[in-house]
Amino acid sequence: MVDRVTATPAALALIARLQATHGPALIFHQSGGCCDNSAPNCYLPGELTLGAYDVHLGEIGGVPFYISAGQYQYWKHTQLIIDAVPGFSENFSLEGGTGLSFITRSRLFSDPEWAELQAAGLV
Repeated sequence: MVDRVTATPAALALIARLQATHGPALIFHQSGGCCDNSAPNCYLPGELTLGAYDVHLGEIGGVPFYISAGQYQYWKHTQLIIDAVPGFSENFSLEGGTGLSFITRSRLFSDPEWAELQAAGLV
């Protein structure tokens, strides 16, 4: 089964760094792009309340990754690829101050991948 969300080695290294600093229990949420821009945000437990309309896409680096249902409708045909790049994030994500920022890249699922996800009831 194709993953709906994956992470690059750079993102996995940053996740491990954040876990070493803050502990293993983290959570990701792909923001919707309002005041905090559209970016993957990493939080400590309790810093973000998940709602009934948040969709669990999978895990990256052992950390659960969610997206709002509204945003999911825009992104559901794509695999989200979380990366970490030099620069400072302008949001409330935990990587602020590390000199790195999480970003989202994406690619369209192939027809066979999309059919597999549909058959599994995951879209």
